[in-house]
Amino acid sequence: MKAVFVTGTDTDIGKTYVSALICKSLVKQNLNVGYYKAAISGEDNIKNSDAGYVKDVAGLKQSYESLLSYLYQDPLSPHLAARIEQRFVDLKKVSEDFHQVAALHDYVLMEGSGGIVCPIVYEKDKKILLEDIVKLLCLPVVIVADAGLGTINQTTLCCHYLKSKSIAINGIILNNFDKNKTMHQDNLAMIEDINKVKVIATVASQAAELSMRVGSLSDAFSLITKF
Repeated sequence: MKAVFVTGTDTDIGKTYVSALICKSLVKQNLNVGYYKAAISGEDNIKNSDAGYVKDVAGLKQSYESLLSYLYQDPLSPHLAARIEQRFVDLKKVSEDFHQVAALHDYVLMEGSGGIVCPIVYEKDKKILLEDIVKLLCLPVVIVADAGLGTINQTTLCCHYLKSKSIAINGIILNNFDKNKTMHQDNLAMIEDINKVKVIATVASQAAELSMRVGSLSDAFSLITKF
């Protein structure tokens, strides 16, 4: 089984949108792909959540319940939404739920909440950042970044942080990319040169497909090394 973790340089950068396009592309190749997200806030119905959106757009066959472990109503950071509801993420459950999805699929895409430093639980006796889940599951990361102004700084900071935590980066995907804009082309080149990480795909604004730049989409996935 191969898996990858999709994170972003910021909240609302397009992680869910890009995740749906990745899964959709793999489904079109007749590959057995599953999706999983540990926690979503700002919704009270899985079908209407980010996870439900990915399932519907990609045409995934897995059940809605298997897409997600924790759903919070308030549109807040997961740690604060969990505190309000007094229902906290448990890493054992996240691991079990992820591996249940993994047992039924050849490829698994796991989507993060917010950016990589997003706090999932932040109480006096228990602190979990998104990076702790990535490390727990031994997943490599694909970063979703915007193609526009400011992305060089944001993407470089994200790459630097991941590298400082010894988390493998399998590539970057630039969202809202316009191949006719000189700035977007330059941003892509600068990001690759500064970070020594490939931009593996671009996504035009509201595009229905990814535009791959290197290899195949399945190349962005790496084998999980331990369970």
